[in-house]
Order: sequence, then C-alpha cells, then structure tokens
Amino acid sequence: MGDKLFPVLGGNPDWMSRLPEELHDVPLWNLALPGSHDTMSFCLDISSPVLRSESFLLRLTDLLLPCCTRPCIYRWATTQQSILADQGDLGIRFFDLRIAKNPASSSNLFFAHGIYTLLTVKEALKELAMWLEAHPKEIVIISCSHFDTMTNEDHVHLVEFIHILFNLKLCSSKNVPTLRSCWSKGQQVIISYDNEAMLLEHPELWRAIPYWYADTPNPKKVIGYLETQKLKGRPAGFYVSGLNLTEDATYVALHPCQTMRKMTMDALPLLLRWTEDQQPGPEPDRINIVCCDFVNI
Repeated sequence: MGDKLFPVLGGNPDWMSRLPEELHDVPLWNLALPGSHDTMSFCLDISSPVLRSESFLLRLTDLLLPCCTRPCIYRWATTQQSILADQGDLGIRFFDLRIAKNPASSSNLFFAHGIYTLLTVKEALKELAMWLEAHPKEIVIISCSHFDTMTNEDHVHLVEFIHILFNLKLCSSKNVPTLRSCWSKGQQVIISYDNEAMLLEHPELWRAIPYWYADTPNPKKVIGYLETQKLKGRPAGFYVSGLNLTEDATYVALHPCQTMRKMTMDALPLLLRWTEDQQPGPEPDRINIVCCDFVNI
C-alpha cells in the first residue's frame, strides 16, 4: 500500500501504539486502517469441493471434472499468501473472514473463497488471539460474513466461542472506539457480524461494514468506481475501500496461464498511486479502511 498513507506496512507490528497523541482520541473510523481482502485464502484446500452457493453449472463441472475446476479456482481464489500472525506483523488491522460450513465436516466451520480452507475458524481465531496477547495496544477489526450454509445453531456456537475467546477484549458497538478509550479498557477486538438475528441478541457485535467493491479485473475501473463512491460521500462509521481486482469467466478464458497474483502485480503501481493520494478523516471524500490482495507484496 502507499507509503504516505500507510508508512507502517512492511514490518511494524505495533504501529498503533506509536501513533502521535493527537490521534489517540480520534474515532477509529476516521483513521487510515490497512486491511486484507479474503484474509484466509492463503490456506485454500485444493481437494475440497466448490461451495454449494456457487452456480449449478460450476458445481456440476466440479462433480464431473474436479481435476480441472479445482486447480483453476485455487489459482484465482488465492488472494493472500501470509498467515494471520504475519498479516498482523505487516500492519494489517482489518481481517475479512468469509465463513462457511463444509459439508464434509459435521461440526467445524471453515473459511471459503470458491473452495474451502484447510484451517478452521476456531484455529484461525485462536491464532489471532495469541497475536493480540503479544501486542496489547493493537486493535483489530474482524469482519465475519457470508456464512455459507450455516444454521442458526452454528451462529450461536460461533458467537459463544468468540465471547469466550476474546472476552473483555471485545469493544461494544454502543461505544465510539478511539485508541485511548480502547487502551483504557483493554479492548482490542471489534467484531463485525453480518447476521441480523445475532446482532439483536448481542449488542457487542457490530453491523456489517460497508465494502466498496468494483467487481472488475480492470484497475482503472476500480479507481473510477472508488472515486465515484467518494463523490457520494463516505459512510458515517467504518467502511472499506476495496482495491482488490475480480476476474470473470471471460478474463480467465483469455488468460489461461495467469493467476490472481500476476493480475494484482500488474495493477499494483496504479493502485498504489491512488492510495498515496488519499487521506483519512470524517470529510465526505476521505477513506477509512483500505483492503487489498497479497498484502505481503
């Protein structure tokens, strides 16, 4: 990401604790926070079936020719290469967790991006909790979404696990989080949970965070979309500007040997120039969270 906006990236795991005092009372949604898109895609399981929520044609093709579909999905769905702890060390403070129930497992929840991950949700959250213990003044936002084929019982068990794991580190959605307020209470975790029933029962959970997402493989169109959104005015609370590119069937067909990483690398100079021109703050055209793929690049 741009050095001017995110000078912390590249090996400063405690950058929040070192911000100047004039930023300590600024709401976190008025600070610039780096995030990773599809955070857990570094551990996709190439042997797993495609998600049930994918199109019938893709699921049928996967059933008949898994040796073709799964390597292709793996190549394009892998958007990160760093484990959670390393992402934290790189400065990432927003984690995009897309959760799903794998039909091959009766009890464990996994992550998914086209196919399922090797790591379970509990394993990943425990790793993040351990990282937070080692960095007590760093604050993270964990966005839980998608919830493919999950039941209400699955949601109840997941939220209970989050409660037990993070406990007093959770920051309630009733508060206006700043660095100083979170530090004074020992709070380090903001959980965004995209399920209305759970939100009604648990006031400590935050609503889904808006994610500005262009849905295109063209970096110029990504920037054009984000600029158009800025003209409309930023949301009042947390929100994400997504620098991630998205392939479509036509693009994949025209680039049979390419990968998501190669596509991202080619677009990186343009995306970084845009990032360097941005500023955080409450004004309508200011940014908050900026998410990208391959945060280790």
